[in-house]
Amino acid sequence: MIIFTSICANYTHKARTLAESVKRHMPDETFFVCLTERQMPENVRSEYFDDVILSKDMWDGNFNRYIFKHSIVEASTAVKGQFFIYLMEHFPQENQFVYLDPDCYVYADFTELKELLERRPIVVCPHLLQPGNIDMELSSAAHGVYNLGFLAVNRSAEAERFIKWWAQRLYLFCYDDIRRGIFTDQKWIDLAPCFFDVEILKHRGYDFATWSLLDCGMTKEDGRYYVKGDPLRFIHFSGYGNVIEKCMEDWLPEGEHPFRELYREYVKMHEENNADQVSETAWSYGTYDSGEKIDDKIRKLYRGDYDVMFGVEDPFGLSDQELRRMLGRRQDGKWRKVAESVKRDGMKVTFLKIVEHLK
Repeated sequence: MIIFTSICANYTHKARTLAESVKRHMPDETFFVCLTERQMPENVRSEYFDDVILSKDMWDGNFNRYIFKHSIVEASTAVKGQFFIYLMEHFPQENQFVYLDPDCYVYADFTELKELLERRPIVVCPHLLQPGNIDMELSSAAHGVYNLGFLAVNRSAEAERFIKWWAQRLYLFCYDDIRRGIFTDQKWIDLAPCFFDVEILKHRGYDFATWSLLDCGMTKEDGRYYVKGDPLRFIHFSGYGNVIEKCMEDWLPEGEHPFRELYREYVKMHEENNADQVSETAWSYGTYDSGEKIDDKIRKLYRGDYDVMFGVEDPFGLSDQELRRMLGRRQDGKWRKVAESVKRDGMKVTFLKIVEHLK
């Protein structure tokens, strides 16, 4: 089994914490980091990382052109589909591939998941397993039914078909743009059970998170943790800090609680792994080659102007001023038909054809 996470350098401390937990409970599994930075920073290291691979080094196509349109919030999710493809192609001896967000922490071996992947091609976890938390039901409707802090596939034709579909969607539309029905890589997976043979994992011990807290039934017995009887496998500490603390205040009973105990322990490890202040690392794709900071408004204009996007070889070699002059002009270049097709047909466009044209 290969387990991997995807980060920019400022999340290295989270990846260190995750990797340590993976190696403690699954020492024989391989742990990779997909890193979206221009070069390999010296402080992106851990004895628990089997390897760190730069996104640009595994990318098929013009990576600078692709990543320029993404903010740092979107960047690490935008490369996940292609990294699954990379792992499947470069590690033919491996048959199980698992993605975990860097803010996850493993508490036990993935016994059930390993068995499940022997017979099921694709495994996802829903945010919610019971009705009642209306806030999270609304959030799931907006951000996605399934949480993409976890995704597992095996080596099969069905899984490869799914990953290629997902990667193609992310190639064009991996944005934090809820008004358009898009939320990074996650919202697309709402469609996956309609198109593919997907197992919806309803084991409460996987991907436990803040959205699971209301009436969660977490217990501790003989040093082990359970969620309504299911043994705890990993917690997703999404919203680390103020968000988690607010959710605990709102959704947990007063007094000591197993989740509060686990969160305190996680905070300690999280901060120890940030002793070198790696969280302060500036994103190398946040500036042009000149060092000028890229305005997020320019990124959004760029992603909507196909003539510029696929006419400029390396946008990082330009500037806000140069791109502002280029963007928004009448699209009468060679990409006009593609751009008009995307705008006109939206989701009805054949993505395979578009991707073939855009390379």
